Amino acid sequence: MPPKMAICLLVFLLVGLPTFAADPDPVQDYCVPNPKVGNGRTTRSSVLPCKNSSEVTTDDFVFSGMKNFTANFSETGLAALSVNPTLFPGLNTLGMSFMKAELRVGGINPPHFHPRATEIAYLVRGSVYSGFVDSANRVFARVIEAGEVMVYPRGLVHFQMNVGDKPATIFGSFNSQNAGVQKLPATIFGSGINSELLEKAFGLSPKQIGHMRRKLDPKTTS
Repeated sequence: MPPKMAICLLVFLLVGLPTFAADPDPVQDYCVPNPKVGNGRTTRSSVLPCKNSSEVTTDDFVFSGMKNFTANFSETGLAALSVNPTLFPGLNTLGMSFMKAELRVGGINPPHFHPRATEIAYLVRGSVYSGFVDSANRVFARVIEAGEVMVYPRGLVHFQMNVGDKPATIFGSFNSQNAGVQKLPATIFGSGINSELLEKAFGLSPKQIGHMRRKLDPKTTS
């Protein structure tokens, strides 16, 4: 390889690779969104202007919603509170978010993935079968106990199931302020993908596909 080409390649690798980070690097210490501007919502790109630093207070960096969390369980036995800059403006531009999840006995967090973040899950209480599947379809899973931590690499499908005899509590942290989430059952059967394609992909009958659609797509009535 010619020396000039090698130098160009090296510059690309050193300068270009950081652009693949989950969130852009902040250009100031913090950016608490100004609630008086726009509709009060924050996004991954932080389109809202920041508060003047003289108006920022300690309360902007404290979130009390966890202690008042009321668990509204889904049919799968999961109740979750996801905290991002919309609920906790102090997180804005810091490249992180978090969540709290409760699992009833036998409850599951269905297979899902976060397209923009790696997740670290800390089991506060209970016994949970936890794992993920890599791009070679290899499963990394086992039962974790209270006090243990598991990491789910960015973009890989992962799951949890309470296998204990008591409710389980999980605290999750993400390296993006907007990790995103796609739950596979709802994404596949509740998004409007062509039924014939799903029949061929999963070897299911039209009746079975219809049953899954009615269960997972609220827009489907027949």
